[in-house]
Amino acid sequence: MTPRLAGTPVLETARMVLRVPGAQDYPAWRAFYTSPRAVFIGAGPQMDEGRAWRAFASVIGHWALRGCGVFALTLRGSDTAIGTCGPWCPAGWPEREISWSLWSAEHEGKGLMTEAARAVLPFVHGVLGWDSAVSYIDRANAPSIALAERLGAVRDPAAPAPRGDPGTLVYRHPVPDDAGGMEAYA
Repeated sequence: MTPRLAGTPVLETARMVLRVPGAQDYPAWRAFYTSPRAVFIGAGPQMDEGRAWRAFASVIGHWALRGCGVFALTLRGSDTAIGTCGPWCPAGWPEREISWSLWSAEHEGKGLMTEAARAVLPFVHGVLGWDSAVSYIDRANAPSIALAERLGAVRDPAAPAPRGDPGTLVYRHPVPDDAGGMEAYA
């Protein structure tokens, strides 16, 4: 069941529906979070069921506490989540972030995350009113660095990383030209 929070938007792209994560997404999240694919978000094979559950609960809880959060990405015609993308600003984060994760290699190389992020950026600027957004990326995560650069983000070496982590690069996103026109989601 997907939680229904007042004002929770659904974004749509040519190939995807971006919606609030729900309990039905947990099995796919758990498989991702406990796999080697998750090492760049501080998870991986060393994670157990309890830690995966608490991390997923924070993904859902972010919506209730902040009024926004990462969207579950689903391909049109399917309600199975394949990843997340969206605003992320937990307590202690230096700046508001655009976060993303693609949960399986099966969906890589198809431009899906670029498409999702291009829907999210106008939303965070036009609806949420953010005047700035960054992405925190592990310096060894070449696919995420390439995605940030495809989106027009530039490295900001003066910006602080979460927990002062020297292995984290900060990419600053430009404000998109189409940040207006999102009033339907306000």
